[in-house]
Amino acid sequence: MLGFSWPRLSDRSKERFLKRFAKRLMVASFAVPHIPLETDENYFSEYLRVSFSTSLLGSELPVMIPPFIITMRKLKGSLRSIRSMPLGGTPENGNTTNKLPQALARLPFVLVVVLLAGPIFGTGMVHAARVYKERIVPNWSEDGSHLWYRNDLAKGVKEYVLVDLQKGTRESAFDQKKLAAALSESGIKGVQADRLPIDQLQFDLSENKAFFRAKGKSFEWNRKTHQLKVAKPPSGHDKTEEKTKEEEKPKLYRPSRKLSPDGKWKIFVRDHNLFLEPTGDGEEIQLSKDGKKGHEYKEAFWAPDSKHLISFRVKPGEISEVHLVESSPQGGGPAKLHTRKYPLPGDPFTTFELNWFNLSTNEPVKPEVGLIDFRWPRLRWSADGRKFQYLKIDRGHQRLRVIEFDTITGKHRNVIDEVSDTFIWTEHPKDLGVPLVNWMTKSEEIIYLSEKDGWRHLYLIDVRTGKITNPITKGKFVVRYVDRIDEENRQVWFRASGRNSNQDPYLMHYYRVNFDGSGFTPLTQGNGWHKIVHSPNRKFIIDSYSRVDMAPVHELRRVSNGKLVCKLERADLSELKAEGWKQPEVFKAKGRDGKTDIWGIVYRPTDFDPNKKYPVLESMYAGPHDSYVPKQFSAGRRFSAWTDMGFVVVKMDGMGTANRSKAFHDVCWQNLKDAGFPDRILWHKAFAKKNPWYDVTRVGIYGGSAGGQSSTGALLFHPEFYKVAVSSCGCHDNRMDKASWNEQWMGYPVGSHYSESSNIDNAHRLEGKLMLIVGELDKNVPPESTYRLVDALIKAKKDFEFVLIPGGGHGDGGRYGDRRRKDFFREHLLGIDPPEYNRTP
Repeated sequence: MLGFSWPRLSDRSKERFLKRFAKRLMVASFAVPHIPLETDENYFSEYLRVSFSTSLLGSELPVMIPPFIITMRKLKGSLRSIRSMPLGGTPENGNTTNKLPQALARLPFVLVVVLLAGPIFGTGMVHAARVYKERIVPNWSEDGSHLWYRNDLAKGVKEYVLVDLQKGTRESAFDQKKLAAALSESGIKGVQADRLPIDQLQFDLSENKAFFRAKGKSFEWNRKTHQLKVAKPPSGHDKTEEKTKEEEKPKLYRPSRKLSPDGKWKIFVRDHNLFLEPTGDGEEIQLSKDGKKGHEYKEAFWAPDSKHLISFRVKPGEISEVHLVESSPQGGGPAKLHTRKYPLPGDPFTTFELNWFNLSTNEPVKPEVGLIDFRWPRLRWSADGRKFQYLKIDRGHQRLRVIEFDTITGKHRNVIDEVSDTFIWTEHPKDLGVPLVNWMTKSEEIIYLSEKDGWRHLYLIDVRTGKITNPITKGKFVVRYVDRIDEENRQVWFRASGRNSNQDPYLMHYYRVNFDGSGFTPLTQGNGWHKIVHSPNRKFIIDSYSRVDMAPVHELRRVSNGKLVCKLERADLSELKAEGWKQPEVFKAKGRDGKTDIWGIVYRPTDFDPNKKYPVLESMYAGPHDSYVPKQFSAGRRFSAWTDMGFVVVKMDGMGTANRSKAFHDVCWQNLKDAGFPDRILWHKAFAKKNPWYDVTRVGIYGGSAGGQSSTGALLFHPEFYKVAVSSCGCHDNRMDKASWNEQWMGYPVGSHYSESSNIDNAHRLEGKLMLIVGELDKNVPPESTYRLVDALIKAKKDFEFVLIPGGGHGDGGRYGDRRRKDFFREHLLGIDPPEYNRTP
């Protein structure tokens, strides 16, 4: 007997299931279930619960089947996977004990069902359907005359393309039918024109010839006369370059060394003080005398001329501890306590006092530059050893300086001194490719990244005067990444977004500009998120761009001027669309100021009917260190676990997130509770106005970590709009999370504004339905943040649901948490009661 316990699916989805089940029954090969450790809507959809019982099995066997299959080629791995298959119980009730012989006895019946059911709904990230021409892997000729690539198409078809870089032409690399016939005549059997068995392909365009190997033999093919002969390949070879290697960036800071550069002295610490010891004859010299326990000298930094050295007297801070209780250790036994240091906002940090030692006098000097109380200092000496510089970021992130000290005059000055009324973004930035401060090695100049004019730009600084020589970039756009600083040609190669006024301001483009700001050259043009591959000689790029609502496009462009050489390919989505894949909708609406566009995306329910009303789920994360709405094409079905249930899913970037103007970003300053909610709510309402099926009376929200803080905050600060929230591993009070992240946005010292953004201090404001999920061993955000919120909610006599995951880390609670979250939203937004999970099998 084979029976199905259906999940909450529409009749139409069930009908599709049965049709695909019957179809796959005829072509079944082999598969076994594999239970992933973690699931979420971005990778796996709602699992299909298949229950079946037979005399062979002897008992009912519930199996959670993911939307992919393991084929015969992976039999070995499949047998290993079956060890983790729950036999006699589900992961939810904790009974996962199994024995391999029992599993193998049940295997024949399980294989067919899993194979058929695995990809039935097509709701996961992995599909049988493919996207063709999604990417290009170029093969560049050594002489820079051409490139070729292969398109792998449906049903194993292969297409070879040759591009003449000088003429800008794209054509078939050769007549595949004639080449197939010639290969057959040479004695190679089973050659098909659209599946040529060739590799190691190279071209000599001057002779109009192609060279390759087929079935272990080397051949030469004349593209003009269509003659084939056995031959040795040319001495050169085409280069396959997936990614251009950038030149190694110079080290900006000289490492500390115990041995002096001239080799005459060794520096060491004894009894908390600095001592010099000659490498030859002579007596040791005590340099410092004020070192003591708890305030001692550490590393020393030698000047290149060995005449000076710098050291810091270090006073350790008083760093908080975080305690995690492991209630259910593996293997049993009593609970375990895990304790570690964890800097919190407001903690007294380690301080560093600067000391300069002139070895001609051996007298210490303490420059009046103030203590460094944030980050270990890093020094840079001038080549002549006269001056040293270091970067100082004041705690609270409102002042950044590059300080220079002159060992001849004994004076110091600020080469760079930037002050902000809000924050200078120095911690947890999205990778910029380079530091904020970049010292040139061929000149006394710095290239500095700053938002001082309201947008993140590049500035050329004259170190001698401390003045800005000129802005390298300027305008209402954001420099996002520096790929290369070319000192030889005095050029910067970088990526930026927002410069194309008719495009989504988050879309990434590539540019080149001279140090003096001239020669600004866009290297990409199309309306999409761009990725480029340089030719080995850096004269050409393959520009691939896409959007969430547009398949990838590939173009060949000239680096000198960014002009189009020729169009190469556009990805083919026909097979994907035939399987029911639908692209999300991009939508923008005005934010709270009535001027700024807020950008988001919308995923409609799988069985969408415009005549129905659908509840809305917002996927929430508003950490100020980035922006989060996907911008690139993906063949996967994001959020399909929710859309298959009948939810609309949306994601947007409100004010307070990064990669827009400084003013846009500054909304988060000392105000993380804002989370862009005024903009988000306006966005929802604007979309609903144009789409009557979008039910803004039933809006739920979920998120983890900073998103957990915000999703709970939605019910505390905006309950008139948000009705249901699930918050995982949330940072519910910024005073209880890592100092580096929270002081960046909330500032220092800790003031009343921390309390104003605290979910714990505002727990009494809760309205709506709330579920909290936390792992007791979360090493990122201390779980006590959630525990204290639970305590505050209980004291405020509020109703809510709390899910504690024993042994769980920073996440959404794994399979159990995922199931509880789904049931919670179904119950409160769809009106569907959760299944009875506690029945005895």
